[in-house]
Amino acid sequence: MAHQTGTYTTGVANVTDIGRKLEAARTQVEKRFLEGGSVLLSVMDVLNSLLASLDNVTRTLDAGAASDTTADLLATVKSLSELPQLENMRQSNLQVLSASGAGLRTHVADMQETMRYLQTFAVTVKITGAGIAEFAGFAEEILDRIRSGTSEVNNFAGQLNSLEKELKVAQTFGSGIAQRYEQTVPAVVSALQRDALTISEHRKKLGEIAKQVGILARGVQGKVATTLSALQIGDATRQRIEHVQSTLTILDEFLSSDEGRTLERDAQVRLENLVHHLAAAQMVDMVHNFQRDSRSVVETIASFSHDTQDILNLRAEMQSKDDANGGNFMRALEESVSAAHAIVKQVETASLQANHVSQSTTATAANLLTGIENIRAVKMDIHYMALNTNLRCSRMGEEGRSINVVTGELRVFAAKLDESADAIVNGLTGFEEAASAIAATDSSGEPGLAERLSDAVGNIRAAANAMETELTILSEHGREVASKISVSISKLDFQNDLGEVLATCADDLCDLAGDTLPDIDDLGDVLGGLGPRIFKLYTMAQERTVHQAIIPAGALIAAPVAAAAANDDDLFADALF
Repeated sequence: MAHQTGTYTTGVANVTDIGRKLEAARTQVEKRFLEGGSVLLSVMDVLNSLLASLDNVTRTLDAGAASDTTADLLATVKSLSELPQLENMRQSNLQVLSASGAGLRTHVADMQETMRYLQTFAVTVKITGAGIAEFAGFAEEILDRIRSGTSEVNNFAGQLNSLEKELKVAQTFGSGIAQRYEQTVPAVVSALQRDALTISEHRKKLGEIAKQVGILARGVQGKVATTLSALQIGDATRQRIEHVQSTLTILDEFLSSDEGRTLERDAQVRLENLVHHLAAAQMVDMVHNFQRDSRSVVETIASFSHDTQDILNLRAEMQSKDDANGGNFMRALEESVSAAHAIVKQVETASLQANHVSQSTTATAANLLTGIENIRAVKMDIHYMALNTNLRCSRMGEEGRSINVVTGELRVFAAKLDESADAIVNGLTGFEEAASAIAATDSSGEPGLAERLSDAVGNIRAAANAMETELTILSEHGREVASKISVSISKLDFQNDLGEVLATCADDLCDLAGDTLPDIDDLGDVLGGLGPRIFKLYTMAQERTVHQAIIPAGALIAAPVAAAAANDDDLFADALF
């Protein structure tokens, strides 16, 4: 029954001192358990915040995975990978255009040569017919028509020269681009594909760690809830202290009553000693329960530290992975995109040049068609003028013979203009087809490729920034959880201080009671009134068990008071736990 092993001497402890200690213990228990409950509730709050942050992290990861950012990046990669083929097609079309232009240049050169011959014959006509008045106007008129045709043909040649220069610039630049494509595009495409894969793997790893943190945090949350429930030991301990206090008060009131004063001194001492044994037994049992239950609480709380450290380690791992891998893949991605941008700028320059060549070619072809009609008109004028002259020279006889020969040559060479014009018209079909092919190659490229790259990187950067923000918040909540749990461990270690205080009270009561129960055979009538009053205090089954071990029901003399106690026993049965 006694709290400590050994012999106890009745009267060693002072009842008044014990009362003060019991009240101090009760107050301390009440205060400490209220504080402990508040601490645990605050831990629960920060755990809820931590879990909310984890949910945000998960949502951010899910949003990034669900977005088409990576798909956009891969689509852009596909467009980049097609650039070498597109450039080769463009170069091929430029070569076809160059060949078509060279063919046209040959025919234009023939026309220029024909126009020089015509001009020579026209001058000869002018010289030969200088002495004949009726041919003076004809020679000047035909010279004007030849000069007009010559100007038209030279204009053709000028346009072809300009086009040839543009074509050479585009071919030279495009050839350089084609070589650079072979060197750079495969590496850039490979890097962008790797970066897209890195983004997905990074999100996956962060998601796995977030899941582990969530499992640990919810485990701690469950432990905190269990500990909050276990803190009922504080309320039970406080109530049992109050019941012991009330027991001593009832004893004091009884001994001070008329009935108590009528007892002999020996009976009073034995009754007092019996109640002290009862109070000591209740305290010893209460201390035993308190130490057992509080030990369980302390062990549960001690496990918080391990769980919290795991949370902090995982949180640090998430942060480090995001700082290292996240930063690295963003830097790598931006480097890859920067290289891709340089290629895209070259593409745009080459496209602009090729597009300009295509437009110039189309314009040149249109001008050549118009000019050809003018040349044909000049040719017809020269032909008919020369024919008329031939007819007139035939009527003049010997005087017009020399002019007739020259104008005959004019008609022959003028006919050659038709041959060159027909060849040019036929060549224009291939010329225009080559220009159309260049335009088609340009339009088959990816418009806005640079913007798409920028948008893809912008979306990835936004997702990375959102993740960084959420991980920073998660880190703060993780530290707060660790701090709160560290405080709770010190606040909820009831055994080290409360356990000692309660044990001291139990020891003092045991010292006061001694180790031998008094003889109460002749005190049955007194206990029949006092015992039920004390018994009514108890709201816990364990208290009644202890009570009956010290004051058995057989020790009470049946009396109305005892019956009342029995009724009280029934009334309080529902309150026991």
